[in-house]
Order: sequence, then structure tokens, then C-alpha cells
Amino acid sequence: MLGGINTTLNSLYTPDEAKFQLNDTGAQYLVTIPQFMERALPAVQGTGVKEIFVLGEAEGATPFTTLMQSDGQLPAVEIDPQKDLVVLPYSSGTSGRPKGVMLTHRNLIAQMEQVNSTGVFHAQDTIMGVLPFYHIYGMALILLLGLRNGGKIVTIPRFDMEMFLGVMEKYGVTIAPLVPPIVLGLTKHPIVDKFNLSKLRTITSGAAPLGADLEWACMKRLNCLVLQGYGMTEVSAASHINPSDPARIRHGSVGFVLPGMESKIADVETGAALAPGQSGEICMRGPNRMIGYWNNPEATAATIDMDGWLHSGDVGYADEDGYVYVVDRVKELIKYNAYQVAPAELEAVLVTHPMVADCAVISHPDPETGEVPKAFVVTKGDVTAEELMAYVAERVAPFKKVRLVEFIDQIPKSASGKILRRILIQKDRASA
Repeated sequence: MLGGINTTLNSLYTPDEAKFQLNDTGAQYLVTIPQFMERALPAVQGTGVKEIFVLGEAEGATPFTTLMQSDGQLPAVEIDPQKDLVVLPYSSGTSGRPKGVMLTHRNLIAQMEQVNSTGVFHAQDTIMGVLPFYHIYGMALILLLGLRNGGKIVTIPRFDMEMFLGVMEKYGVTIAPLVPPIVLGLTKHPIVDKFNLSKLRTITSGAAPLGADLEWACMKRLNCLVLQGYGMTEVSAASHINPSDPARIRHGSVGFVLPGMESKIADVETGAALAPGQSGEICMRGPNRMIGYWNNPEATAATIDMDGWLHSGDVGYADEDGYVYVVDRVKELIKYNAYQVAPAELEAVLVTHPMVADCAVISHPDPETGEVPKAFVVTKGDVTAEELMAYVAERVAPFKKVRLVEFIDQIPKSASGKILRRILIQKDRASA
């Protein structure tokens, strides 16, 4: 209503990580809850934040309820839906620092209509709100879509399997937007059999690949549809999704491109469109595509080409019928649960340890979380893997922690000094 921009902060961020985003956006106000004030107060130091508002009461913050007591007049604001930003969520880049994704009013409205037209979500659905709303998946496909359709959103403060199942049963959840680790839990955890989930019609899964076998196993156990989608913050959440018709779902695929969008599989070197069955980079364009990265024209130009195609960094192929399959990533981001972890950021922390001479971080496959960060380390003194993991854990958000360490004599690098991660990945897979 005021024409302002909302930037959403990961609630697991350390004060330094939050400070970066507050400074990068030039944020003026911070809205939080009492439980996070211990990190919010140091986070705003040295930023442009004028005031902290808190839902409840906490020292050093203004209660949000005081804003309800004002009889002031709203200023008249002109908003251009095509150009004016409404949200500025942050997406990690391979450079190690997250980038602000500029999404306009039109971007989000287009996304609502695109997803609605697929028939996957129904008006008056009871939606499971376990995914965080600062993340584009939860923000767009649970919070905003639920509000737009007049649905009921049931939220829980954190994922706990028993609490999650109890809420699903108590409120008769009909659709659950989830991520693969939760789908895995629903498929294999014995406690699931103690709960009545008969109202559940559909599970959607995104943020990381989900195998066809796991989709089938979950469907069989819960007697509901499980369908996969695909997207990224840069397209306001979703770009592809499987149809709602059970006969047309292709398990292991992320489905069709959304209505109003175009998608192509492009040759990684030339950008030329490839034929069905050929693997290349997944590219998309449409009214839900971001207008660019905040104050970062170089990163914008590297992601959106001259013809308006957004290059996802993911490798996939389309079959003869237009179903898309994601098979790999061009980018080096690690997908831990639904979170993106930049290897370069963890490497920058590791090399500050006095006993680390050099290091490289790669993704290591993990059946529960998808991937975990693994560090290859060249030491210059006595240090244990546990000491290094603890050192990183003290300096980054919990989801970014290094989970495995392997000591190595030398980090493989190109002539220009670029870390040759593919060699380390091959070494890691071979030893596994």
C-alpha cells in the first residue's frame, strides 16, 4: 500500500549475515519476534535501520501493536506494477554472497495466475505451511497463493515429524507443498502410520530433485498424488510443474512449463535450442521472470541474455511430449534441504583458520538432505576435522555448516587458479 519493498531475511542467519542483507538493501525497518532479538540487535548495528518492530514485546524494539493505534492518513502512492518492486528475496550466487532478486507486483501476480491455471491448487484448500515464508517457495506458493485463493494456511514454527503429522491430521490438510527430505520421511518413518492423513489430496515437491521411485512409494503409502515442480527465486518461485490429472503425471519429471511462459533446453556453449532428449541448460522467460539482481548489473547480464532468457544454471532435457527432467547443475551451489549453500562462502571462512593452507568445498550426496557441504583441506599444522567443522559452524547459519572434511595434499586448480571441483567430485564419488 505504501509502495515499499519487502526484503525477507532467513531467520537462521547470524548477525553478520543479516547485516550484509540489511546494508545491501538499505533497509530502514526490521520486523521480527522476541526470540530473534538476540541476533537482531547486533545485526542492525552499523546499518540504516531506524527502528526494530517486534510482534510481542522485547527490550530495544517497538511493539508492533503500537502501529495499530495510529490515526494517521495513508499517503497517496502511485505504483507501476510492471516496474515497482514489491519483494526483494535473496538467492545465493556462486560468488559466495547472496544476491537480491528484484520481483515486481506484476511478477508475483503473474505467478499466482500461472500456478492457479494448472489446477494443482484448489480454492478453499487447507495448506500445510511448514516451509519458511522468507524462502520464495513458501512465500509465493503457500502464503500468497493461499491468501489469493481464500484458503486456510496451517503453520508450525519448525519441522518436527510428530508435530507436523499431528497438525496435518487435526486440521485436515488437503495439499502439502514440501521438499524431498520431508517426502522421504513420509515414505519411510514408522510414526506416519499412527496418523490419519486421509484428507491429503496432493503433495507437491520442489527445491531439489525427487526420484521417481520415491514419488511412487510415497503415493502408495499415503494414497495421495505426489507431483514434482521446478523453479527458482528468479522466476517468482515456479516455472514448471506436473499436471493435476493423475494420468498425466510423469514421475521423476518436473512437468511442463507454466502457462504464459516459454522454456528451452539450450546448448551450454552456444545457447542454441536443443532437440528433445538432448541435455542442456534449462532457460525460461515470461511475466514472472525477475527484472534483475539488486545493484548488480554484471550478475544480471550473466543470468538474463539479450533475448530475455533467464539461464537457470541447471542441466536437463525435455522429452517428445514436453515434460522436463532435471539431471545436473551447471552452477556449483550445494542444495542442502531447500537451502542454497555457496561453496565459495564456506571456503572464505575455512581459509581464515590458522592451520588451513588451502581448501575447496563441494557437494556430497546425502539421502536425507539431498546434498551436504564437504571440505577438502590442505593443512599447515595439526588440526582435526571436528575442530574445522566447529570453527565454520560458529561463523555461519546452521544450514551452511560443513558436514564432512577430507584432508588432501593439494587442491586441483586450473592454470588461471580456478578450483577444479569436478576432479574433487570424481574423487569423492569414487571413494564413496
